[in-house]
Amino acid sequence: MMAMSGHAPVDAGPVLRDIHLPRDPSWWPPAPGWWMLALLLVALGSISVWWWFRRNRRRAIEHAVLAEVDLLAAQWSDQPQQLAAGLHQLLRRGALRYDAEAARVHGQDWRRILAVVSDDQAILDPLTLLESAMYRPDPSFDKEATVAATQKWLRMAWRHPPIRKASSATQRSSQVESSHA
Repeated sequence: MMAMSGHAPVDAGPVLRDIHLPRDPSWWPPAPGWWMLALLLVALGSISVWWWFRRNRRRAIEHAVLAEVDLLAAQWSDQPQQLAAGLHQLLRRGALRYDAEAARVHGQDWRRILAVVSDDQAILDPLTLLESAMYRPDPSFDKEATVAATQKWLRMAWRHPPIRKASSATQRSSQVESSHA
């Protein structure tokens, strides 16, 4: 045998490349969790915009109603009969949200409709006096207190949603009267 002197050429085989990583995943399409998050954000944004427009519209209407009270107070400050009639008309319009018969009732039925919004006697007493004051030639009532009570009642009536009842105040009173007979 022959002695090997030196190194013999070694068959190196195929030339291999170094280990390579796969390319980074694409950002599109996102995972299902991101789709749900996006849908949730769109829904929340839509609800927020709807709520904001609704709130601003309600506030604008409320300010218009209260400005109408101020206008009546300024316009009819020297004619209490006209002031009483104008305030009473605004109250009737506001009470229509709570009872469809509000335009036709008088006396205790009218007071009951007003009491649906507020049962505070400091508000109800001046407002129920308006019903008779608008027909008197020279009514005497506290104009500032009545205007303030009207504003409070209308503000409370506008801010609180009406509770729809099955029967109106007149039907309730006639039912009570028939049950006592």
